[in-house]
Amino acid sequence: MIKFKKMWSLLTVTALITLTACGSSGTSNENAKNGNATENTQSEADAAFAKGKYDPPIEFSAVLMPKKYVQGDTKENNVHDRWMLETLGMKHKDTWYPANDDQYRQKLQLAIASGEKLPDFVFAPTNAVLTNQLIDSGQFIAIDELFDKYANKILKDHVAAHPELWYPFTKDGKKYNLPILEYTDNDDTLLWLREDWMEKLKLEAPKTIADLENIMDKFKNENPDGLAPKDVYPLAISLKNNTNTWMGQLDWLFGAYGTIEEQWNKDKDGNLEYGSINPGAKQALAKLSEWMDKGYIHTDSALWDEGKSAESFTKGAAGILPGANWVPDWPAPDLMKNVPGAKIKGYPVPAGPDGLIGTKWQNSGVNASIMINKDAKHPEAIFLYYNYLLDNLANPAAGSQYEHGFAKGYDWDMIDGQPTSDKAKIKDFSNEFPFLTGPARIPDLFMKTLVKLADGETPVTPYEKQMAEFRKPENWAAGKVVMSQLDVRKQNYFTGAATPTMVSKWNLLRQSEMETFNKIIYGKLPVDSFDQFVANWKSNGGDQITKEVNEWFKSVSAK
Repeated sequence: MIKFKKMWSLLTVTALITLTACGSSGTSNENAKNGNATENTQSEADAAFAKGKYDPPIEFSAVLMPKKYVQGDTKENNVHDRWMLETLGMKHKDTWYPANDDQYRQKLQLAIASGEKLPDFVFAPTNAVLTNQLIDSGQFIAIDELFDKYANKILKDHVAAHPELWYPFTKDGKKYNLPILEYTDNDDTLLWLREDWMEKLKLEAPKTIADLENIMDKFKNENPDGLAPKDVYPLAISLKNNTNTWMGQLDWLFGAYGTIEEQWNKDKDGNLEYGSINPGAKQALAKLSEWMDKGYIHTDSALWDEGKSAESFTKGAAGILPGANWVPDWPAPDLMKNVPGAKIKGYPVPAGPDGLIGTKWQNSGVNASIMINKDAKHPEAIFLYYNYLLDNLANPAAGSQYEHGFAKGYDWDMIDGQPTSDKAKIKDFSNEFPFLTGPARIPDLFMKTLVKLADGETPVTPYEKQMAEFRKPENWAAGKVVMSQLDVRKQNYFTGAATPTMVSKWNLLRQSEMETFNKIIYGKLPVDSFDQFVANWKSNGGDQITKEVNEWFKSVSAK
């Protein structure tokens, strides 16, 4: 789970993932452009959906990023592709195999610019600029009709509950991307504390920022491990790039003062405003400056990215790490190695002086998307493929062929007469299968399962048993903490491409924001300099950007 999360985070940061495709006989180009098919192709498609596979098989092109292949498998001939042909009647033809992300991006951009034929199904990252470039290229069809006809219940139920997931994929009232689902709330913020320190100091859970300050003071000045105050910086945070991020983040502190920084929030009138210019941000910065002055935050935090911020925690010099439910899987094991006897526990985020609580919200359960080429002969084929994964692999049934994993001898095997997914016991263990859509996820299943395990219920389904085996009890409890504060999660409502003024002004505005905020935190500027920053932000393009953002929001959210 954590490995998958880290992989997708890296791909999002680099703004590219992979390309996939599908295609074969039948549809005219004009019909494909309109998302429709000829009567002949419709009957082929309906027959395939009725049978669950194409017979005879169809061929498609794809772009697949590097994977680990074992047992003699290759990128052109592997267990996934053999399964896909046998189970779904699909096989690759003219597939791209770029060496890395950069090569893929270059090849994709060159193809768009030159008009070169792209694969039938293009797997696009959650990157608004790239998504809009692909839509504007004119090489892809709107999927409204295909989705209505072919998407399965899991997909339809989720998009009905989260219509905002369509916002990045909508243009002129049409939807262009098939959402690929991810676990919701998997990156939501909570606070990880050194529970052994809490126990030795007889401290209770921090319900308010004031409570947390008391804990930080005790951690620093009465350290249970006997560390000198100069060697302890209780709160591990990252100030290098984004502070509204995935570890060492500060969204919870800004949320305690009524805003979430670095994202677009709804104001009391339902309009979007940039969280970093909200008056609450000034209060959060004042508190951070105070904490820096008291030595609660390391002076190198402005040089630390997310991973580096966690190192002070895993080395035993910090006692509080803002992070997600998966911290027990990574990076906490390093703490256990470095500090024998150390324990951690996830706590709810605390309230501010006026009782306000808030954190970022990961997303609407979408990790990426797939776009369908206007020349795809079987535009519906990707639905057949993805439906199968969601129906059979995302939450496998007991007794099914996927009860223990995808492929025997790869991600599971029979050892001493018992099924196991323990990679230490399986020779050439590998779970890096080249799924066209990535691994199948049912958005709310992971957190629901963690809560069930945290409540002491017996795991019943294969999925629940897997989570009970591979997720730690601290992880279960953290999931319950996250879900107990679900109502404080604040969504970033702007998920579109850069607006016209953003293109020319946003980099300078962000640079000004980061410089001003860090100078306030480090005491190089007075807190009141925030007011001048806001005035400059607005006059230097911020007001126009706000206008454009709200125009975009109204266009995609209109009923």
